[in-house]
Amino acid sequence: QVQLVESGGGSVQAGGSLKLSCVVSRSITIYWRCMGWFRQAPQAPGKEREKIAISDSSGSTIYADSVKGRFTISRDNDNNTLYLEMNSLKPEDAAMYYCRAYSRGDCFGDSYWGQGTQVTVSS
Repeated sequence: QVQLVESGGGSVQAGGSLKLSCVVSRSITIYWRCMGWFRQAPQAPGKEREKIAISDSSGSTIYADSVKGRFTISRDNDNNTLYLEMNSLKPEDAAMYYCRAYSRGDCFGDSYWGQGTQVTVSS
C-alpha cells in the first residue's frame, strides 16, 4: 500500500519559517517520479488545490508565483522523502499542504496524495 505522510505543519507568525516533510512508503520509489506540493486554503474548500512547487525527475523545479523566492522544494531520494522549506510566511500562505507523487517523471498521469499537514500563519 502506498502512503505519503506529511509533517512539519504548525502555527507561526508572519515572517516565520516552517519546513514540511513528506515521507513516502517504500512500496514505491520517488527517484524517477515527479513530486509536488499543493495547498488548499480553508476559505476555498470547493476550489482545486493550488500547485505551489514541483520537482520533476530531471531535477527541475517550478514554483507558483505566489511562493517564488520564499519556498524551496527538495528531495532526498535515498530516504524517499520530499521537503518544502517555507520562509517569510504570510497570512495568505495559511492552508492545508499536500504532497503528491506522480506515476511519471514528467508530472502527468495518475498520482498518489498524502493526507495533508496544516499551516497557520498569524499576522
